[in-house]
Amino acid sequence: MHELSITQSVVDTVCERAAGRPVRTVRVRVGILTAVVPDSMRFCFDLTTVGTVAEGALLEIDQPPGRAHCRACEKDFTLIDLVLLCPCGSSDVDVTSGRELQIVSMRVG
Repeated sequence: MHELSITQSVVDTVCERAAGRPVRTVRVRVGILTAVVPDSMRFCFDLTTVGTVAEGALLEIDQPPGRAHCRACEKDFTLIDLVLLCPCGSSDVDVTSGRELQIVSMRVG
């Protein structure tokens, strides 16, 4: 379960930035192509925040879809999984979104 190590890194960063202030909400952007399961990340968040300034905080997860650009047909298309094939059949694609993994914001106080 890689969600645990990812979530621990998020919590460590949030707690460091909070500088002792209680954290109420953390919003993260986790692209669909990262293969992170949102429910698993929420579970891990509750575990890893115990005893920290983020204990009891709400974790909000934005999960943008995958997008890619096909070099063969020059079209942009949506990716719903890790199969990197354009509807035209080409695998010559550039992934343009869906691999994000970032802390977007946090509310303290």
